Amino acid sequence: MQFVDYVKINIRSGSGGNGCSSFRREKFIPRGGPDGGNGGDGGDVYFLGTTRRTSLLDFHYHRHYRAPDGTGGKGKDMHGRSGEVLLIEVPFGTIVRDAESGDVLLEVLDETPLLCLRGGRGGRGNTTFKSSTNRTPEECTPGEPGEEKWVELELKLMADVGLVGFPNAGKSTLISRISKARPKIADYPFTTLTPQLGVVRATGYETFVVADIPGIIKGAHEGHGLGHRFLRHIERTAMLLLLLDCAQEPDEVVLQYETLLDELGLHEAALLEKRRLVAITKTDASPDPEHLKDLVQRLEKRGEQVFPISAVAGRGLDELIAVLGREVKRLREETGGGGTG
Repeated sequence: MQFVDYVKINIRSGSGGNGCSSFRREKFIPRGGPDGGNGGDGGDVYFLGTTRRTSLLDFHYHRHYRAPDGTGGKGKDMHGRSGEVLLIEVPFGTIVRDAESGDVLLEVLDETPLLCLRGGRGGRGNTTFKSSTNRTPEECTPGEPGEEKWVELELKLMADVGLVGFPNAGKSTLISRISKARPKIADYPFTTLTPQLGVVRATGYETFVVADIPGIIKGAHEGHGLGHRFLRHIERTAMLLLLLDCAQEPDEVVLQYETLLDELGLHEAALLEKRRLVAITKTDASPDPEHLKDLVQRLEKRGEQVFPISAVAGRGLDELIAVLGREVKRLREETGGGGTG
């Protein structure tokens, strides 16, 4: 299934119905007076978060959304029906921006409906203009028009842990071993073309969500490679797990580590402030145990907490999951949220 995380759509709230100018004319009822009803209000436009959608694909094909108009008032004091509310369901983590100004209108983070456009008010019927000095008013007012906007929808995945690394660093293999996610796995670059989410069980009933972000390369923040479109998904993760392939010389691995940090910082400086761990992957294929030992020491001197693992052999995964689970739980308690698990 195609993954779409950015789209522009047109939304419009309903217009109010017109008020009615009418007079009661019935047999045996002299001087019946005004009886024109009010018009109904136009429908509002709300955005609602849902788990039924995981991308913005539907909005790629259907770009115009309009709430129903209110109906006009009628004689005999009959008021018009208000237009129904239009609920636009989007994935959790969707940002709604004004396409013209770029201002953020809404952030859809839970199942609370969020008002985006208010419908037009219905017009007043001539009954409402009746007074002691104006017993037979003929005036009525039209309904107010609805609002219309082009808005941009941008999806930022919500996860507890974001897996960050160069192409073929072992992110897809890791998430397939620690969760039920089944991303495409192959021995060539950029096998992960869309973000993947997996639920990991830490201890007992405690779970956390891991996001496999497509591979990042040098210059990703400028649009190089495939990862530049998905850097935004890292912004909402609670913490990061950097994956480094140890099947290379230590100097090369350290250079990849520095490049990853540079790209994260150039995209959004706040990403470097997130809690992070480092996993050295593919230890089963390490050509020299001394190289692995040297690499761990060099990264630990930079203040990193390092975990040598092999997702293929299952080596080191239990310890990594346990530490990730504890860190996610601590971060949830600090922020006062229940997290995504």
